[in-house]
Amino acid sequence: MTVRFLALYETPADPEAFDRRYREAHIPLGRQLPGLRRYAVGRDVAAVRGGAPYYLVAELEWDTMDELRAAFASPEGRATAADAARLQELTPVRSMIFTVDDSVM
Repeated sequence: MTVRFLALYETPADPEAFDRRYREAHIPLGRQLPGLRRYAVGRDVAAVRGGAPYYLVAELEWDTMDELRAAFASPEGRATAADAARLQELTPVRSMIFTVDDSVM
């Protein structure tokens, strides 16, 4: 089983400013999170059934929920959270944490 953090960003009013902040500050901070196994960013997110598409989706992965919690509580996690608050000034974001059961198929 793995644990994932998912962040779904709406289209920013100023995409260039958002992209610059995300690329130059947020990704480098996030990559320092303890125990992080994977950090993937997706673009061109199309809604399947109604609703507006998201501008950017970020998916971060850890081995366990305890590791994710420890990462978010770490100094690196607090710095990443502070930067996430700055990103929210540029565009709304939804986030969630979930476990993945890899034994479905």
